[in-house]
Amino acid sequence: MKTPDHAVMKVYSSSTDRLGSQLLYEAIVYKAREAGVSGVTVYRGVMGYGLSSHVHSSRFWELTEKLPVVIEIIDTREKLERFYSIIEPELSALPKGCLVTFSPVEVRLHKPGSQGT
Repeated sequence: MKTPDHAVMKVYSSSTDRLGSQLLYEAIVYKAREAGVSGVTVYRGVMGYGLSSHVHSSRFWELTEKLPVVIEIIDTREKLERFYSIIEPELSALPKGCLVTFSPVEVRLHKPGSQGT
């Protein structure tokens, strides 16, 4: 079986987690962009929990919500491994928990669009 050359890296954390003064998901997105990673999407969940947290859910009356966040990053496995080596020390030093996974992915189309507004 041929090993796929692309992968998806997912970082599971909380919407309130921070790297210094910046939200964790924002820091990862900007670091990925600087590292030349193909693409990143951040998903905010409506409900979830981790190993060391309570169940958190979205309620329309809450102004500041602590919700689960998934940061999905897709590129070649090699580039993702390099990127992970950059962010791993910071993730390991977080006072709160997080989870990072890698999975092979088959890319069928990777067409850049025109850069506009």
